[in-house]
Amino acid sequence: MNQPTTSVSLRNARDVPIISYTERNQHYWMRNLFVCVFGSFTTLVSLSMLLPFLPLYVKQLGVTSQADVIQWSGVAFGATFLGTAVTAPLWGRLADRYGRKPMLIRAAVGMAVVMSLIGVAHNVYELVGLRLVAGLVGGYASASTVMVGTQAPRERAGWALGLLSTGALAGNLIGPLIGGLLPGWIGIRGTFFAGGAVIAVAALLTIFVVKEDFEPATDTKRKAVSAAAAEDAPRTRYAVIGALLATAMMVLLANMSIEPVITVYVGSLGVAPDHLARIAGVVMACSAFGSMFTAARLGALADRIGGWTVIIGCLVVTGLVMIPQAFVEQWWQLAALRALMGMSLAGLLPAIAKLARHAVDESRTGQMLGYLQSAQFSGQVLGPVIGGQIAVHLGMHSVFFATGSLLVVCAGFAQWARGR
Repeated sequence: MNQPTTSVSLRNARDVPIISYTERNQHYWMRNLFVCVFGSFTTLVSLSMLLPFLPLYVKQLGVTSQADVIQWSGVAFGATFLGTAVTAPLWGRLADRYGRKPMLIRAAVGMAVVMSLIGVAHNVYELVGLRLVAGLVGGYASASTVMVGTQAPRERAGWALGLLSTGALAGNLIGPLIGGLLPGWIGIRGTFFAGGAVIAVAALLTIFVVKEDFEPATDTKRKAVSAAAAEDAPRTRYAVIGALLATAMMVLLANMSIEPVITVYVGSLGVAPDHLARIAGVVMACSAFGSMFTAARLGALADRIGGWTVIIGCLVVTGLVMIPQAFVEQWWQLAALRALMGMSLAGLLPAIAKLARHAVDESRTGQMLGYLQSAQFSGQVLGPVIGGQIAVHLGMHSVFFATGSLLVVCAGFAQWARGR
């Protein structure tokens, strides 16, 4: 009895089969994937490279008090993530309406301009404002997730999203290393100009190399048909989507929860003050190193055995690996456990994005993946805040217990959603 409806949804008024967006772009998705990986890498390098010298730049802009320097540095750094969390669903919706490539170009060009403008900021208010604008108009990695998630074939989506995640992780890891070197060679303001120039290269590659076959009329027709069919969709789909969004937020929250106190915690393990900053940086980077090695592999595993299986397994493993971090006696033990945690965390985001893509109709995948990105950045903002509060009121060791427990609970929630 459902056969006539299926036939209508796949044909237009002239009884010509309607080819889906993924099928129309099957010849372009691999090339587009590699451009998106490069663009995500370069944009995140440019956004994260200011970490080592951000307090110095805040001082250059007229802030003298040490407490004010710390406060403004935190506000300036977090402003970008806040802006991206707010606008990611909007850009995803516009990607569904006007195509994915225009959103990539918008993000790359916008970030190239804003990054260069940060280099000519006159005061700390302009710095914070421009960092916020970078998040509002940027989000190349988010736009890349939408393009790759909608163009990659279903059977390769996990691997493709895992590879994209690897590029983003590498950018976040290498950015601070570059930021520790460039200011000594070309100055702090020159470093921002260099970052803008690199993003401009990504913008040019996006304009001239990325290909997309987007047909607004056809996709609008499919959207109208799918909207009518959505009335018969089970309401439990909303619970499944809610589970995916909550899990995405927990991934970043768990990874970032210890960041406010990691240096203090490493210092309590007997590290000499002269080496504290360097060792703390190594410990922080270990989770990203671990994720880089396993993101694409676990994404491919999700293609083979199913996304829910990978999500539940990775949540349980990550939660269990969090607990021993509270009992380490040497810094290298903490670093090793953080690396293992990063290896298990890496399987979550590609598997979640893969399931989110197929949780809604094709015409709404951009919006859905936009909400997913918003949830991730919300976790990145909330993680340090929650972790800091737990450390202040319950002690540093409690951060690991609380975060590990939350991840295991989230695994139970995912198992319930899987049954739905």
